[in-house]
Formats: sequence, C-alpha cells, structure tokens
Amino acid sequence: MTCPNEGERRRAAVIGTGLIGGSIGLALRARGWHVTGRDLDPGRERRALELGALDVPGDDPGAEVVFVATPVSAVAGVARGVLAGDGGAGARGGPGLPGRQARGRLPVVTDVGGVKAPVVGAVDHPLFVGGHPMAGSEQEGVEGADAELFEGATWVLTPTARTDPAAFARLREVISSLGADVIAIPPAGHDRLVALVSHVPHLTAATLMRVAAAGAQEHAALLRLAAGGFRDMTRIAAGHPGIWPDICAENRQAIVDALDQLLEALQGVRDMVEAGDREGLLDLLERARGARRSLPARAVRAEDLVELRVPVADRPGALAEVTTLAGRLGVNIADLEIAHSAEGNRGVVILVVEAEKVGLVRRALVGAGLRPSSLRRLD
Repeated sequence: MTCPNEGERRRAAVIGTGLIGGSIGLALRARGWHVTGRDLDPGRERRALELGALDVPGDDPGAEVVFVATPVSAVAGVARGVLAGDGGAGARGGPGLPGRQARGRLPVVTDVGGVKAPVVGAVDHPLFVGGHPMAGSEQEGVEGADAELFEGATWVLTPTARTDPAAFARLREVISSLGADVIAIPPAGHDRLVALVSHVPHLTAATLMRVAAAGAQEHAALLRLAAGGFRDMTRIAAGHPGIWPDICAENRQAIVDALDQLLEALQGVRDMVEAGDREGLLDLLERARGARRSLPARAVRAEDLVELRVPVADRPGALAEVTTLAGRLGVNIADLEIAHSAEGNRGVVILVVEAEKVGLVRRALVGAGLRPSSLRRLD
C-alpha cells in the first residue's frame, strides 16, 4: 500500500508518549514515517522528541493514522475528539489534533489499551479500530521505548460491523510493517481472552510476589534464593502498576470470571497435594507441559504461505466477519487486500495465511456461508 502522494513521507500521530506510544513513534520513524505526537506531560513529550520517538511535538492535520496511547479510561474521549476534529482535548489542553486531514479525509484512529469492548462501544465510529499490542517491558515510560518492541509480537485488532474495510486494511498494513503479527478478534471476545492470558497472570504474579516478600521478612535469604522458575513466573510483576486499576475497572467481569476459574483449578491442585494423589498430579503436569509446548511459533517462511480469495457482499461487517473468524481459529493473517468489484455489490477479500492452516480456514468460511476459492502458494 503506497502513501497518498508518491514521494511524500507517510504521516502518523501518537497521543501519549509513554513506553508503547514512544515505541510506536520509534518504529514508524525507523521505517521512514513522519511522526507527530503529544502527551499530557509536556516533559515526557520533550523527552520523546529528544529520544527520537517524534519528529515534532504537537498536532498534524495531515496524519493518515493516529495511535491513542493514553490510559484506558481516557481513550474513548480522546479518540472521539480526534474523529470529531478537536483532537481529543483530554490528551492535553490547548488546540487538538484536527480530525480532518488537509487532503479532506479523516485519519484511521486506533488505540493500544488492554480492554476493548467498552472503548470500541463508546467511540462507535467506522474509522476507529480498537487495538492491543501484546508487547511490553519492565522498563517504564518513554525511557524504555524500543523501535523493535513489536517485532514478532501479536497485535490484536477488534473490527466490528461498523468498521470501514479500507480503514481496517490500511491500519493492518501499517501495524504489520512494524513486525507484528496482526490478529482480529471481536471486542468482547478479546476482553474474555486477555483476562485469562494477560490480566489474571499479572495479578497472580503480583500476588505470589507479595506472599514471597512477606515471607522474606522472616527469612531474609528467601528472595535471594529464588530460583529461575520463580523469577520467570513473577517477572511481569515488575511492570508499571499505574495502568492496572483502569484495566481491572474496565474489564472487571471478565477478570473476575477468570480468577474464579483459576481459584477453582488451584483448589483442585490443593486437594490432590493434600490427598497425595501422585497420578492426578502427574496427569496435570503432563497436560500442562503438552499445552505449553503447543504454543504457536512466531516465525513463518514465505514459502509456507498461501493466498486465499473470499468473495463477500459489499456491506458493513463483511470484512470483520472474515477476519475475526480467522482470529477465533488462532490463524494469523500474514497479509490482506480488498478488491472491490466495478459492478454489482460484491468484492473479494484476499487473505494470505499459513499453508498448514488453510484447510481449517476454508472449512470455517464454508460453514459461515462463504465460498473461498483460488488457492495460490506464495513461493
């Protein structure tokens, strides 16, 4: 996908220049983009400029994509402001980022928050696509920003029936260029899944760390003797705590449900240990080991990719249906293109997926009433 005018640098804006916003700025600039940004904290904004995460501070009416990297509680207000043309005054006082570009079109707007359904529902705009890069660091703020933070990371997008297909495709192309694996999941589905794989693990690590630290007051050598397993499991507890109250408030029910599942499972483990159930414990550990080893590898070679064409009706929600179906199956879309028909009300979504997963995707698409065709290996 080319920039709007050949020869021009593509332009993006980042609102919120902490760890993730700063890393987005660095990654985009490393790929030739012109990046403008601002932050609620003018000092952090200046530091982002010094570190090379921004070309210039402030606003850019020519940005084609805007990343909202504020705390979750502020995202909806900022995003609505950008799309309304006032820039989202909550990001910083004063003149906002004009939503309408100089070329007469609105930018695609996305966010990076760990909760999606409340945010997507509150913004409710065709050019807003909720996003969540599953990447981070124990480093805090823009000082920890890294242009390679998203290399090989999963970046979730949450399109809905209202999502503009061209906006989704443009955003997906930009994020993929940063080295991320983009997966599409419905907003509510994202929140349920991320509660289990991100939110509850963080709370569990923090709780285990607190228990160990309390014991260390009586046994000074305890934490110094902590082995690799303990350190690996509690590593995420070193992350910045400031984002978690918002996340827990916005995704309360999904987190509570996942915690209940974990507590029930731990009670079962406790009972097996108390009863000396060696066979039950061995079965539990073997199943866990198998599941852990089955986690998907990230790298996929070009020769292992296949192009799949999916005819769809030219109507709202058609693209979201296809992309979120792949997401539910855990299938990464390596590339995506939309071909509109010059006649009639149909188009074609062209997906590039792993060859070993293409049968799974085809069966699911057929089951959803679609008729995929034209397989082509990309080698």
